Amino acid sequence: MLSSTLTTSNIPKKRVAIMGSTGSIGTQTLEVIKQFPNLFLAEVLVAQNNSELLIKQALEFNPNAVVIENKNKYPEVKQALSHTDIKVFAGAESVTQIVEMESVDIVLSAIVGFSGLASTINAIKHGKPIALANKETLVVAGQLISELLQQHKVPILPVDSEHSAIFQCLVGEYLNPIEKIILTASGGPFRGKDLAFLQNVTKEQALNHPVWKMGSKISIDSATLMNKGLEVIEAAWLFNLKPHQIEVIVHPQSIIHSIVQFEDNSMKAQMGLPDMKLPIVYALSYPNRVQSNFVRFDFLNYPELTFQKPNLTLFKNLKLAYQALQTGGNAPCVLNAANEVVVEAFLNNKISFLGIADTIEQTLNTIPFFNPTTLEEYQQCDKETRAITYSLIK
Repeated sequence: MLSSTLTTSNIPKKRVAIMGSTGSIGTQTLEVIKQFPNLFLAEVLVAQNNSELLIKQALEFNPNAVVIENKNKYPEVKQALSHTDIKVFAGAESVTQIVEMESVDIVLSAIVGFSGLASTINAIKHGKPIALANKETLVVAGQLISELLQQHKVPILPVDSEHSAIFQCLVGEYLNPIEKIILTASGGPFRGKDLAFLQNVTKEQALNHPVWKMGSKISIDSATLMNKGLEVIEAAWLFNLKPHQIEVIVHPQSIIHSIVQFEDNSMKAQMGLPDMKLPIVYALSYPNRVQSNFVRFDFLNYPELTFQKPNLTLFKNLKLAYQALQTGGNAPCVLNAANEVVVEAFLNNKISFLGIADTIEQTLNTIPFFNPTTLEEYQQCDKETRAITYSLIK
């Protein structure tokens, strides 16, 4: 009889570059590393602005190197770590280059937004496996990323709970065609609310997610359902699917993380308590499963699992994402850039909650269509989109 459990001593330790170590996914990844010190090592920590937390993390986990993207914070980080052997770098170029280190075994891509794209591309070009938590990478440049992954024979392991669920359901099923996948959504903090309520939503309300603990940008995306829209586009590239093969349903309990339906009409669902550490561990330890002390799910605590259709009239960001995926070319890049701008504006009280989707739609209708093929073209499209979106807000 085969043993059902792999001991940690049988699995080589992986040295992880955490791109975005001070964010929600980054901090939870460090919690995972702390729980599994025989399996994972924090080799590189990268942050954009949060120098205080980066210093704290570096002193606790003693990585080989850290990078602070904001060069103005470099003296502070350098001084705080001067008594250690930790290498300290700064600037966007260093963020991109640090993934090239030979000592890095896997890159966890968790920098929020478009800014995570360049380092992920460079990691792929240097043969580094990608644990992908930055959905914008595939949303913005899915065609380019797919070509690079194939060219450099690099595996990509999804960290988003929904895509990890689909990935887990497909293990052992690669020769069996998918009829469709079903991505589940919690519905966010405004599930069931009407137009009158949404007209007066505050950022504090939008940030108060009922299930998941996330960063501010992702929390707002969840409230508008843009997060699910971005996941639809990401899923299309990850699993080679057409828009009509991706369905979204609202599942408030967030126990079923996503479902695969095969051509014989059988379905597989991946279930578990809403805890991002589960897909993080799975991505870092794949193809192995490791024993954890995470809280176990009990069906008796969830006697009802419910499902609803998303309201695309009130939450039209999801509809806009489907349209951008169907259009292709630069449309998803425009969608993402416009969304990043309006979310920032909403967090700074410069736009209303309903104005988020309205402005994104205006931007999509303004930017001319073309097919980007290089990182530089995607960067130019992103830059132009942001300028136009800013002008629409003002």
